Amino acid sequence: MRIALSWLREFVELHESPDELRPVLDDLGLVVEGIEYVGEGLQDVVVARIDEIRAIKGADRVRLVVVDAGAGPLEIVCGATNFALGDHVPLAPVGAVLPGGFEIAQRSMRGVTSNGMLCSARELGLSEDHRGLMVLDAMIEPVVGQSLLEALDITPDVVFDISVEGNRPDAWSVEGVARDLATRFGRALAAPSLAEPNGTETSASFAGAGIDDPDLCGRLTVSVLRNVNVGPSPAWVARRVQSAGMRPISNVVDASNLVMLELGQPTHPYDAAQVARRTIRARRARPGEKLLTLDGVERELARAGRGLGDTGEDCVIVDGDDHVIGLAGIMGGATSEISDDTTDVLLEAAFFDPMTIARSSKRHGLRSEASNRFERGVDPHLALRAAARFVAILRESVPDLEWLSAPLDVWGTIPTPPTVEIRSDDVERLLGLEIPDDEVTSILRGLNFEVTEHGESLMVVPSTARLDVRSGAAGRADVIEEVARIYGYRRLPRRTPKWPEPGALSQRQRLRRHLRDVVVDLGAIEAWTPTLGSDAEFDLLHPGVERVRITNPLASEESVMRATMITGLVRAWGKNVERGTGDVVLAEIGAVFAHPATTPTSRPTRGGVGGSVTLHLPYENERLTVVLGRHDDDATSAVAFWAILAERLGLADVVVRSVDTTPHGLHPTRCGRLVDRASGSVLGFVGEVDAALVESLVAASANRRVGIIDLDVDALADFTKATRRGEVASVPSRYPSASIDLAFVTPTSVHAADLAHELASASELVEDVALFDVYRGANLPDATRSVAFSVRFSSPDRTLSESEVARARELLIDKARSLGAVLR
Repeated sequence: MRIALSWLREFVELHESPDELRPVLDDLGLVVEGIEYVGEGLQDVVVARIDEIRAIKGADRVRLVVVDAGAGPLEIVCGATNFALGDHVPLAPVGAVLPGGFEIAQRSMRGVTSNGMLCSARELGLSEDHRGLMVLDAMIEPVVGQSLLEALDITPDVVFDISVEGNRPDAWSVEGVARDLATRFGRALAAPSLAEPNGTETSASFAGAGIDDPDLCGRLTVSVLRNVNVGPSPAWVARRVQSAGMRPISNVVDASNLVMLELGQPTHPYDAAQVARRTIRARRARPGEKLLTLDGVERELARAGRGLGDTGEDCVIVDGDDHVIGLAGIMGGATSEISDDTTDVLLEAAFFDPMTIARSSKRHGLRSEASNRFERGVDPHLALRAAARFVAILRESVPDLEWLSAPLDVWGTIPTPPTVEIRSDDVERLLGLEIPDDEVTSILRGLNFEVTEHGESLMVVPSTARLDVRSGAAGRADVIEEVARIYGYRRLPRRTPKWPEPGALSQRQRLRRHLRDVVVDLGAIEAWTPTLGSDAEFDLLHPGVERVRITNPLASEESVMRATMITGLVRAWGKNVERGTGDVVLAEIGAVFAHPATTPTSRPTRGGVGGSVTLHLPYENERLTVVLGRHDDDATSAVAFWAILAERLGLADVVVRSVDTTPHGLHPTRCGRLVDRASGSVLGFVGEVDAALVESLVAASANRRVGIIDLDVDALADFTKATRRGEVASVPSRYPSASIDLAFVTPTSVHAADLAHELASASELVEDVALFDVYRGANLPDATRSVAFSVRFSSPDRTLSESEVARARELLIDKARSLGAVLR
């Protein structure tokens, strides 16, 4: 929206410069997109008369125009065609500098020299009209050679291009912006001059008005204006309209546009002679009705809408014969347009339902300055004030204008402003700053809100122009926002919000993310398998076992919650095998479920008259399952995968133990438990998938072995059951280390990991113990095997002697004997 600074100064005293006002407007929520300096660069532009028009040989888009600017004939090459002999137009002579720094120079085209430029209104920065030259005869009585600034009575001005938010219907007018500035600066707001009816007859004796659908039209006023003489507007009216980016048309139309720009109330003048029975009514459009609007387009009314909530309703203005003569709030019809022959005018000023106007405007693809305002909400009580302002403006060009008394005023349904209670601490609680009640009251009254004291609270009724203010708690926030806006957001203290517990990943989330990163780093592809399956799939591993069943499954194949991820991952691996891409490792982190009848878990919950109730809920367990399906994968590669995974997770003393009962889906002789040595807790299983399961799920398995790791993430998350390695970093010795190899014959019941653990604790000089060989042969006693370890000794403060290494070696051998191991 474009607003001239001089126009604002007619409403409020503003001695601030444009650069000083810009940040103030921005702070008020009226963001200034740009500033234009009107009249700048027009000092050298003069009025010229067109005396001759000639064609230029070989040029079909430009003509030679001979003009007189008071110093004899000048030849100008011009491409415009909207002028005739005798018309007066602006001339920028050679050497003139137009707005934007464009300097006029002498130019030659087609052998003809152009001694200046004839200008359009946009080239002069006076409006956006660039359809042709700016013809002055319809605006003023031009004098050849006169300065254009003097001819148009232009005083250099500043125009603000302001972006108004959709929730500020009151700010779509000069008065609305001026009210914000006046309230911010604590200055008085002036009111424009208004006319009074001067007719001897009443409006009802000449015209009629009515509302058929009060939900669409909340108010309809009709003012009767007689003795109208249509002609050009006064220069100041034309300038005002042009400064807002609109084109002056006639004194009647320009007065209507100026009132809309100034007060925010659109009005529409109808030629009374073209309105049947001189009656105006508002109603819903009927299917099949059509209207030829002022833009020359015939529009079908009451057609189905495509937008959400669009019922296809149009509110229309009809005459006494029920013929549509206008699309309410958007654009009038061509049949009742103001013409040069108009002598009587019916001026409509109304309030229409904002959503109806918005939907109609969108549906018809027709946007207008009026619809921009009506769809945001016009003050329902502004209509007659706008009519009085219209008459005051028009009387300057039509002194004999007669405004019949008692304008027609019909009411429908209009919004009722809510009453909002502002408690004593509401402002401080919401803004973080205490603003005195008297200052809050002054701000709100400056915005035309009604404020009364009620105990320690303020009862606030918003202005009827502020249809955006809601009721209840939302309305309280709206009112306090207005206080903050006028008080100044820049004056509010800046604080960084603080929380007692800043957001971060939980310990479980960090573990889950770390697990995912590690298995992917080790070459696994993360997979997702369905949580829901069929009874047949469940019975593959758990035949006859109670299962968690969905009450309302979408399909029978998706009726049972899975009890393991092994089945789904092996099936997914099989799909890859069938397509020749089975040399992969698949991993998934997800939940599995067990029926409460198969687990001892019960969960109490509060509630009920009788106190707590024990609910037997399904048991949910989060697990990490890795299926190793490469050609050389088996139980050994699964153990190796686990060893690297355990090291990357920082887990200590987790060993592989034999199983007493084979877990479902694992090979009966090639699997083991992952046990925390300290607590004995089982963290999962490692080994191979049962060959029978692989064959039943994968037809093309070709007797391939499939490694498996199945970890209990819930158990891993419990750090009381797992000791982390590396929390305290040890500094490597800078002295040489000594290494020896030891081979022991041990009973098969002794785990190599247990023996390695005992060897590492036998001497403080032991830096590392690593298993490098396991041997079973005929030359060993029954139920025994040979295990060989590489042991590295070091000291942080010296180089070890041979005798120290020998003594440490004896200590390790003695420690091994305690487990039944004999040096080989």
